Amino acid sequence: MSAQWRERLRTDVPASLVVVLVALPLSLGIAVASGAPVLAGLISAVIGGIVVGALGGSVVQVSGPAAGLTLIVAQTVATFGWRGACAITVAAGVLQLLLGASRVARAALAVSPAIVHGMLAGVGVVIVLSQVHVLLGDAPQASALANLRALPSELMHNHTPAVFVGVLTLAVLWGWRAVPTLAGIVPAPLAAVIVGTAVAVATGWDLQRVDIPDDILAFDAGPIWPDAAPSTLLAAVGAVALVASVESLLCAVAVDRMHDGPRVNLDRELAGQGAANVVAGALGGLPVAGVIVRSTTNVKAGGRTRLSAVLHGVWILVLVLVAAPVIELIPLPALAALLVYTGVQMVNLTHAQQVHQHREMPVYVLTLLAVVVLGLFEGVLVGMACALLLSVWRLTHATVRAYQDEHGWHVAIEGSLTFLAVPRLSRTLAQVPAGVAVGVELNADFMDHAAVTALHDWRTGHERGGGTVEVHELHHNWYADAITGQRAPARKIHPTAWLLPRMHRAVPHGARERLTRGARLFHRHGARRVGPLLAELARTGQQPTQLFITCADSRIVPSMITSTGPGDLFTVRNVGNLVPRHDDGDHDGSVPAAMDFALNVLEVRTITVCGHSGCGALAALLRPGTLPAPMPHLLRWLRHAQPSLHRVGQVGDGDHLTRLCQQNVVQQLENLMSYPAVAERVHDGRLELVGMYFDIATSRIHLLDPTHTRFTPVSAH
Repeated sequence: MSAQWRERLRTDVPASLVVVLVALPLSLGIAVASGAPVLAGLISAVIGGIVVGALGGSVVQVSGPAAGLTLIVAQTVATFGWRGACAITVAAGVLQLLLGASRVARAALAVSPAIVHGMLAGVGVVIVLSQVHVLLGDAPQASALANLRALPSELMHNHTPAVFVGVLTLAVLWGWRAVPTLAGIVPAPLAAVIVGTAVAVATGWDLQRVDIPDDILAFDAGPIWPDAAPSTLLAAVGAVALVASVESLLCAVAVDRMHDGPRVNLDRELAGQGAANVVAGALGGLPVAGVIVRSTTNVKAGGRTRLSAVLHGVWILVLVLVAAPVIELIPLPALAALLVYTGVQMVNLTHAQQVHQHREMPVYVLTLLAVVVLGLFEGVLVGMACALLLSVWRLTHATVRAYQDEHGWHVAIEGSLTFLAVPRLSRTLAQVPAGVAVGVELNADFMDHAAVTALHDWRTGHERGGGTVEVHELHHNWYADAITGQRAPARKIHPTAWLLPRMHRAVPHGARERLTRGARLFHRHGARRVGPLLAELARTGQQPTQLFITCADSRIVPSMITSTGPGDLFTVRNVGNLVPRHDDGDHDGSVPAAMDFALNVLEVRTITVCGHSGCGALAALLRPGTLPAPMPHLLRWLRHAQPSLHRVGQVGDGDHLTRLCQQNVVQQLENLMSYPAVAERVHDGRLELVGMYFDIATSRIHLLDPTHTRFTPVSAH
């Protein structure tokens, strides 16, 4: 046996056993809640593990009967009968296979998470309302609202043994985490079902229990195509396929973030789910989907490959064949309690908080309520309609505000300016007094002709009345392009675009005015973004992790090309990114002074030397006779780059200046090693030296390999 297989068995076999302990009771409970034969849940657990595990696109996702499909399966069974529901499952699987072959799996991710979370929360509420009645020893009503109306009477007058077993099971489920020693060995669902079953067996109470056919292999509940209108059948097939696909794909994406193995292939995953549903429906099983609880358990238990999911299906099959009498001891109230617990967990407050943060709570709430009141398919349609209306509203919504501060009058405009926003824009602009100077901060992601016309007409009228208007477009020049009839040949992004909005291209001519304008923009926009960070740095002091030595060239912005912010880099800039050697007694002391402070006070772990293409200093070193005027200080400083010039003759062909710029980085790293403090820290592993080269024309960063032989471009991925 190869080492690879030994490693697989070492990690995946134990993980598969842990997943079985979670999957078995849930599969039984979901089958009961769906109005299907109990064996149907076990069949789907086996098929979901083996078929999807072998054919799916995720190496760690575990599939089987899913609580999110409970409501739609129950509706399908009520409409078409059990064997008709099996035929619907087969057809849904075929549709999933076709969608997987069409490579449209990623389109399912376009469904708003607010709809998905609202749908699952609604299903959770429906499960709780129905299974509480089973827990109380009664049968669920025909609808969620009927269950809700009947619940007070059940709670007041029902005190049967079924209630005791159900409540005890719930108590174990919620309290199991309080026993961390046992919780790390036995999952809470299994422990709760074992306790509930043990009490039921010990007391001999007459309770409804799991019923498995005596001859499992002769189980005959295959599909029969129902006699119904084609439109009704197509709607049912589409609903099962849609919900199962979206839940499986979103689960696969979520689980992908939990492990470092191969990434999921969504189209293959969709096809694998389709194949499993075809087999499950043909053998009389529930619809199959990816299940987040089982998949998370698999990853946490150490599952790394498909073997874990496949083996989990095999173990369930073995248990059904060998231990059916033991499974039949499980009381239905215990399974109902397990489903009540699962339903409550489906109303995930973390997901609701995330939806609220993205201002999509109306979609979430309406989807949840519609699923509970109208049904699953109708609820999803209501959620999609609400999400569409919310998107349209956002696309046409703009915020317009006029205010006065110590700098004068301002008008702040944000959002999409269409003809629908013109009335609000006109009302706000009318608040500005005549004859005053106004600064318009235009942060628009779109402006149509009506909005441009309204703004320009107001500006013209205001300036005719003696006032002045200065328009600052912070991102795109919608207004300037419209009134000039031209588009800029290229977008000029301000170097600090990561921090500040883009400055309008019509800037003042004087240097002082430019600085003043930049300071004002910083106070208006940048200060509030980085203010808390700067206040914290002012309190705690700087703690950069590296000393960054680069050229004084204005085109090089260290924070931008390294995606860092205040407090991250201790930067030294000079002409040519040079480091004088330690044994050079006649040199400027600014670089050694910075190194002393960085090493002994800041205790940086990295020193980076960053060169760049087209360096003017090194070009002057190559051709000193081309300098426009005598520059004795520059030439004196550039003598520290003479060793770099000597190195160029030792490398291959290519652009002479480019090779000099790159070899200069290598030389400066060697110069750094001439300092005892640097060499000592490098040798004992406390300090790392990094060579970097920035190609301005292509905006590409190259890093020097550890052998100092070549620069390799950094991949965007």
